[in-house]
Amino acid sequence: MHPIRQLISERILFLDGAMGTMIQRHKLSEEGYRGERFKDFEHSLQGNNDLLSITQPQIIEDIHMAFLEAGADIIETNTFNSTTVSMADYHMEQLVEEINVSAAKIARKAADKYTAQDPSKPRFVAGSLGPTNKTASLSPDVNNPGFRAISFEELVTAYKQQARALASAGVDLFLVETIFDTLNAKAAIFAILELQDELDRDVPIMISGTITDASGRTLSGQTVEAFWYSVSHANPISVGLNCALGADQMRPFLKDLSDKAWAPISAHPNAGLPNEFGEYDESPESMSAILEDFAEHGYLNIVGGCCGTTPDHIASIVDAVSKYEPREVPELVS
Repeated sequence: MHPIRQLISERILFLDGAMGTMIQRHKLSEEGYRGERFKDFEHSLQGNNDLLSITQPQIIEDIHMAFLEAGADIIETNTFNSTTVSMADYHMEQLVEEINVSAAKIARKAADKYTAQDPSKPRFVAGSLGPTNKTASLSPDVNNPGFRAISFEELVTAYKQQARALASAGVDLFLVETIFDTLNAKAAIFAILELQDELDRDVPIMISGTITDASGRTLSGQTVEAFWYSVSHANPISVGLNCALGADQMRPFLKDLSDKAWAPISAHPNAGLPNEFGEYDESPESMSAILEDFAEHGYLNIVGGCCGTTPDHIASIVDAVSKYEPREVPELVS
């Protein structure tokens, strides 16, 4: 049995916070993103956070270390956009394998260092697979509702390339996250399950969807319950919600998922809703108080933070939530 499968039944596990928020603190220029290797690259690279695993590896390692120091059990690779689909925006599709491998090795090094310091608290690396910038269920053209910018097969190919690279560099599990279109997620799941068969290796899958507003639906129109039934065949190590909402706004939807799912539940909400400047204002104390209430009511197995969350947020969440027992996962009744 994979060690995290046993651990998740014993206590609530803690995920890290927002990689993008921490990168923004460095206020990197175009030159900072390029580094020496890409100084003459013909397209703009500023904003390509995943590339920093190659051009600024120390920054990425330091961010991982800060979240581990805060108490995170699981850190995510800096690979949210590391597919050929998303890297096409930067004309860097050819670097996808290298970016994923580099990011996974950086995270692996940091996690292993903290595990060695305290073997009683093993640290894990989750390979992050984001939603891409295209949707398989919806048309980007309001005048042509039948048009699709990408096919299921193209997504499977892209996700499998990413997953293979992450697995080769030693990630412990995969995190299919920020899912706004369940068909995209199903392509990622298909790719991972196919890869697991080829590698004959147990790499558990975390699945985390995104409820886009108070309607309680994903962008592609599914309720939380429908979303769960659409991905439950993957037998994920956890299913949960992240992004779009702050913890307080996420509460009813997370409760609904907790009531329905026969898998462990994860939550990594934003630090509140963005202000007029696109920044997140919720303090570590107020966010951790809400998540403590989630834990007290038995909703949580894994908890962390998304946009706007820092090591201070994670440390406060760990302090508030550690004393609670994990949600008891119901058995599937056939």
